[in-house]
Amino acid sequence: MPLSPCPRAGGGSVAEQQEERAAYPPIADHGLVGDLRTCALVDVLGTIDWLCLPRFDSPSVFGSLLDPDAGSWRIEPVALTTTTHQFYLPDTNILITRFHNEEGVAEVHDFMPVVRAHDPDHRQRVVRRVAAVRGTTRLRMSLRARPDYGRAGVEVTEAEGGLLLTGPGVRLGLSATTGLEVEDGTVSAEVEVSAGEHVLFALEVLEEGAEVQPGGELDLDELFEATSAFWRGWLAQSTYVGRWREMVNRSALTLKLLTHEPSGAIVAAPTTSLPEEIGGGRNWDYRYVWVRDAAFSLYALLKLGFTEEAARFMAWLSERMGEDTDDELVDELGPLRVAYDIDGNVPPEHELDHLRGYRDSRPVRVGNAATGQLQLDIYGELIDSVYLFNKYGPGISHDAWSDLTRLLSWVMDNWDRDDAGMWEIRGTPRPHIVSRLMCWVAVERMMRTARQRGLPGELARWAEVRDEIYHRIMDEGWDEELGAFVAYEGATTVDAGVLLMPMVKFVAANDPRFLSSLAVVEELLVSDTLVFRYEPERTDDGVDGVEGTFSMCSFWYVEALTRVGRVDDARLALEKMFTYANHLGLYGEQVGLNGEQLGNFPQAFTHLSLISAAANLDEALG
Repeated sequence: MPLSPCPRAGGGSVAEQQEERAAYPPIADHGLVGDLRTCALVDVLGTIDWLCLPRFDSPSVFGSLLDPDAGSWRIEPVALTTTTHQFYLPDTNILITRFHNEEGVAEVHDFMPVVRAHDPDHRQRVVRRVAAVRGTTRLRMSLRARPDYGRAGVEVTEAEGGLLLTGPGVRLGLSATTGLEVEDGTVSAEVEVSAGEHVLFALEVLEEGAEVQPGGELDLDELFEATSAFWRGWLAQSTYVGRWREMVNRSALTLKLLTHEPSGAIVAAPTTSLPEEIGGGRNWDYRYVWVRDAAFSLYALLKLGFTEEAARFMAWLSERMGEDTDDELVDELGPLRVAYDIDGNVPPEHELDHLRGYRDSRPVRVGNAATGQLQLDIYGELIDSVYLFNKYGPGISHDAWSDLTRLLSWVMDNWDRDDAGMWEIRGTPRPHIVSRLMCWVAVERMMRTARQRGLPGELARWAEVRDEIYHRIMDEGWDEELGAFVAYEGATTVDAGVLLMPMVKFVAANDPRFLSSLAVVEELLVSDTLVFRYEPERTDDGVDGVEGTFSMCSFWYVEALTRVGRVDDARLALEKMFTYANHLGLYGEQVGLNGEQLGNFPQAFTHLSLISAAANLDEALG
């Protein structure tokens, strides 16, 4: 699919267009910029409507994506805009929003400067460069910061270098190459630019007591070039040279944006509470590190040759594996939690009752109660990623191996417990087959790693438990009448997680049981090439409402078709999935009935599964 800019027409009078702008933009109508510490979402009409500062998991400063009153930063032509386009500067995370109207063509270049990797002098800024391409265009800038998820305003005072904005938890400096006006805490400006001219705005996060730094035109222009060079230099390390380079490269750049460089952590998404069902309550906070998502991310990074990111995330994981955990919770939930914040703490869940939610989808949640669930599959995904890192990276340390053997010991004692499963059901725990599968992976990969490196381990005991889990899945997870592996022991429903079986080498791709299971998944879970994660009408997941197809599972389907030798079907399914990306090649968690993006956006899990599906299909096609 060509990543051409997506036009969005503005209709009617200026007043009608402003009214439309005040409404919630579609989730897919956003691009993403970031500085490896946090990200901002920018809609196709030039508004930053989501930004948490200074980190992914900090409270929002601009939150109008979840409530029109929660703050935003708009730049828009004064005259009626007929069409907008949005695209990335090639091979970078610099976003360009282009406005077309009767006056001419103008652009807003949005980026968060990253000059070099691990920069000790990094200054956290959002830079917006307004430029005229053709003709003369008059534009209006309006910045309304609302810290603490929109619960507070800011005090704006003049400073030598611009304006100082202070509020609960934030101290920001705003500089510009034009005059700024302030009224009731809102900063505004009106500028006129002709072809070849541009105006710059920069919002910087300041330490306590720090003064506003003037953002001179030369300084900010140089930052644009340096940031462009950084992203292109980073992407040049990719080893992928296949057929779908544009989509794979954009997915890699997106995964990099979701990396917290100082710690090495990789968050699942930069947003919270974007709904899986418009108007419903399936709204979750994904601004944290899911062990499952991040472990798959590590695989995708290694697949593309980004070993440094993989090594830094492995270091972050090693800290979690080596931490002492409360004994009572270890007995109940195991030595690892499902998700952590960037610092490695468990984020409790609570609701923000003052926010309307995206298109009135409530509640809006901060934190995630899934951290209180037992999800046994995370151990398999974690240990599989360690195995791959040990195989393709520099290897793991003695301390890490000691921590892994401790984790494995717990898994072998607890693999047959009921749990919430991979899909984090909030209903009754069950003996999920995918959880059993990933426990098998945990034991099997530990055995492989021990043999590859000659590391110490109780291989005979490990083999005994591995085989016990294998037979349990084959005996209790297989339904002869249905002709498929089921979602949990005793169930008559299926789960898209079965698509992982040949990928993790539990069964051969041509095993009759897998081929039969694939056929049942196609019958019950596949809609065209989109895949539901479970049977929506027959599965009680403990939450009211319905959801769309799960984009990650749709890419798993592509990979399953590839592995069973149906490469033409796989290629068609992949090309169809590309049509569901937004205009920039970004994906959320789910796709609704009408093709709209649903859930938090963009989602790491979807992009990493795209990378895996494309890379493996490339290899199969030769």
